[in-house]
Amino acid sequence: MDTRSKANELISINPATGQEIARVAVTTPDQLDAAVARARTAFETSGWKDLMPHKRAEVLTAIAAGLLAEKEELATLQMRDNGKPIAECRGMVDYAVGTFRYYASVCETLETEVTPRRGDYVSFTVLEPYGVVAAITPWNSPIMNDAAKVAPALAAGNAVLLKPSEDSPLLAPELARIAAAAGLPDGLLQVVQGRGADIGAALVAHPGVSMISFTGGTTTGRAIGRVAGDRIVPVALELGGKSPHVVFADAEMDHAVAAVAAGIFGSSGQSCVAGSRLLVEESVYDEVVAALVARANRIVVAAPDQKGVEMGPLASFHHRDRVHAFVERARSEGGEILCGGSAPEGARYADGAYYLPTIIAGLSADALSCQEEAFGPVLVVLPFKDEAELIRMGNGTAFGLACGIWTNDFKKAWRVGRALEAGSVWINTYKQSVTSTPFGGFKNSGIGREKGVDGLRLYAQVKSMYFGLHENPLPIAK
Repeated sequence: MDTRSKANELISINPATGQEIARVAVTTPDQLDAAVARARTAFETSGWKDLMPHKRAEVLTAIAAGLLAEKEELATLQMRDNGKPIAECRGMVDYAVGTFRYYASVCETLETEVTPRRGDYVSFTVLEPYGVVAAITPWNSPIMNDAAKVAPALAAGNAVLLKPSEDSPLLAPELARIAAAAGLPDGLLQVVQGRGADIGAALVAHPGVSMISFTGGTTTGRAIGRVAGDRIVPVALELGGKSPHVVFADAEMDHAVAAVAAGIFGSSGQSCVAGSRLLVEESVYDEVVAALVARANRIVVAAPDQKGVEMGPLASFHHRDRVHAFVERARSEGGEILCGGSAPEGARYADGAYYLPTIIAGLSADALSCQEEAFGPVLVVLPFKDEAELIRMGNGTAFGLACGIWTNDFKKAWRVGRALEAGSVWINTYKQSVTSTPFGGFKNSGIGREKGVDGLRLYAQVKSMYFGLHENPLPIAK
């Protein structure tokens, strides 16, 4: 069984059990038109865009409080909707709470600039909202990704049409409900549901949408970028990765091995920043790989609500099929499956979309399996001789989202961190994320930066204003 969409509804399947948990109505074209019109009316007439920043901040803070008050219910719903372990789901609700709180503070304190004078005038900038923002989020971390777009877009004064993935449709309506209860004016946050190829494409192309923000796969992001280019509307794209995780011989090996395992097997590898390529200095390659295989074989794969679970099921059955096809292709490319490579056996796994932690060796750096994203618990391991080879390999994909570096040599970490093409560089840690620090990618990993102060600026356009101080009328020429 799987999450499927019919002509007029989405059917959400619990990937841990294979059981149906909900049906969600698909937004029709007429309903989309009505939602865009309602959002535009709310933007223009609700007073939200002209509300004093501290008043907007009060609503954002109330949304955070509403999320926190329903933390356990929201975490449980996300666990059932996409299979993440319950502890991770609780953490993602906390992250969403923190995101709304953070952008409440940014909303209150963000400053624009008075620019240097070069004539008889005073010049300065102000930020204006775009209007109606289309926010399209993926299935891997619904409540966290929804908050990462909705909070700054609202803080900037926009109306938002939120389209969650058809594979995880249940959290977005809860966020909209909580926002309304917190005092957000009617129509400023609405949810549209359906397949990306249908309602998603219609949303992106809709003439009433003024800005597009998308998190998801690179192929879809490229298609959205083309539409945005034709329409000449701003677009933010947070896309895929094939992030290198680098271990030098002078690293603290127990910490490095633990972080590499967490970086690829946490969230069952269903993370855009998963460290899916392990690059290890030759002299310690065998030691590191053996330790990782041992760690992978000890990972507790279980139902997401079971005590001690480290990996739950993949988010859907069709995604598990894609991950397994990736592993089989790696095998055909000459890869050696050191562990995993299949679904776990046993009655407790029979009804769920489970997959074992998988490590693959013996591939060349230019193999497709070392170039493309599995988006699952699959790690490819490669040795390197020196920094020059490492940097060539590390930068040798179309992606540039993140990387990790393990070394006790500060200067080496600095050199390599600056040389690797990635939007986030973790040194002697991995997969850390904080709302106050910008996030985004190089190359095919995206355009724009979410999070941080610039995460609010992303959803606003700069207007330059001049006040004349002329004592005499302006001449025709000067």
